[in-house]
Amino acid sequence: MGTTGQLSAVPEPKYWHLRTVLLRAIDSEFSTGQVLPNERELSARFGVARATLRQALDQLELEGRLVRRRGIGTLIAAPRVGVPVSRQDEGWPGAARSHSWRTIDCTTAPATPQLAKSLGIAEGATVHTVRRVRMVEGRAMATESLHVPAAALPHLPGFRAESDRARSVLRQLERLEVDGESRSVELGVAEAGEAALLERPPGTPVLVMTTQYGSAGRLVAVAVATYRADTCKLTFGEAGLVEVTPVSPAAATTEVRSAS
Repeated sequence: MGTTGQLSAVPEPKYWHLRTVLLRAIDSEFSTGQVLPNERELSARFGVARATLRQALDQLELEGRLVRRRGIGTLIAAPRVGVPVSRQDEGWPGAARSHSWRTIDCTTAPATPQLAKSLGIAEGATVHTVRRVRMVEGRAMATESLHVPAAALPHLPGFRAESDRARSVLRQLERLEVDGESRSVELGVAEAGEAALLERPPGTPVLVMTTQYGSAGRLVAVAVATYRADTCKLTFGEAGLVEVTPVSPAAATTEVRSAS
């Protein structure tokens, strides 16, 4: 009892205040690709300890406003890259998207309780999972785990190598007619495996997009993609009218649904 309103009395951390001051300086004095002054100069300019300065710079790098280059220094990062994620832009998983997705591997295993629930199948039922990396302008921008119940692909041929299995799953999916689809996006952090594929440290902020695909009135695939929140923004629809960008740690879930 008696704690209501106490948060407003908590003082703002020094590094967070400095972050705000640095953002103003970045927007008014620097341009994309320009190198910031070194830490000694910045510390003297803003009258702060170098430890506080590093915290502020780390935060801005995490937010995608700065980028550090070994041997060069700290640079002003380029604006986030717009990445279209609607079916009109990206198409049904398969050959239509192969130019932007690089396959990592494909596994076939019994569904865990959580995966079974998301796919609407029995626990232990066989599921094919294709892991991929989405490349944008030559950079790894997202990872994706595409889960497909084996029952949705009854005519899947046999395969000798793992790469053949992934190719077969994607080709069979491409032949199905999608008659419904839903997407949800929320703010998350990259786990170790995802972070390694994205070439970022674990805990890096990401936009987690879950897409459910329906065909002939049943769910046939669920894709879970993690997009780098520091370098990209997701756009939906032909006009790209809906943008999802991380604005605070408490960002709400955004859902986009469509059905044909």
